[in-house]
Amino acid sequence: MLASVLDLFFPKVCFACQSQLTDFENYVCTSCRHNLPVTNFHFENDDYVLKTFYGRAKIEQATALLRFEKKSITQQLIHNLKYKGYQEIGVFLGKWLGEELKELDAYKSIDIVIPVPLHKKKLRKRGYNQVTKFGQEIALQLDVDYYDDVLIKITNTASQVNKSRFSRWINNEELFAIQNKEKIQGKHILLVDDVITTGATMEACISVLNKAENVKISLASMAIA
Repeated sequence: MLASVLDLFFPKVCFACQSQLTDFENYVCTSCRHNLPVTNFHFENDDYVLKTFYGRAKIEQATALLRFEKKSITQQLIHNLKYKGYQEIGVFLGKWLGEELKELDAYKSIDIVIPVPLHKKKLRKRGYNQVTKFGQEIALQLDVDYYDDVLIKITNTASQVNKSRFSRWINNEELFAIQNKEKIQGKHILLVDDVITTGATMEACISVLNKAENVKISLASMAIA
């Protein structure tokens, strides 16, 4: 009865279109869910994400749950996650992708999930890392550790939206550092982020993580542009 009263005054709404959800819907309405541009890369052995990093970084596996386009449902979801505090979106996407990955042999060797970090100033301003819930949920589904104290961002940068590939690469040089290397030595790491655009951020993170001995790295993101 209490839940019904709360729904009356604070109705659950779709995180994409803001329409009221029914009792059988969570996070995203059925219409938006069906219209989300799912990639199915990991089911179809599609190396589209891997190709982004050819000649740039050694990666075991790589996937993205959704395609990202301007003025799309995907963009609306990630915008609401990053800037409006709807962290439940990270839970929704992480559980979705995690449930799929745990069924695949290629991801059963994952030992650790690590998020692309925010600089402490941006983290303090926003109050949370938009990738945290996503990564934690994937780790939960894969039954592995989640570490956010290994990869750190040491240089604060402005938003990289609308920057060229070259500008992003320059801006990501020497932005990250590694600590507690002993936690990841000899492990297979799943590095997670929200959106892969040029891959420059993840490339910089991979370079730093490779400073630990005998690591393998795979990638997973909410979306890819």
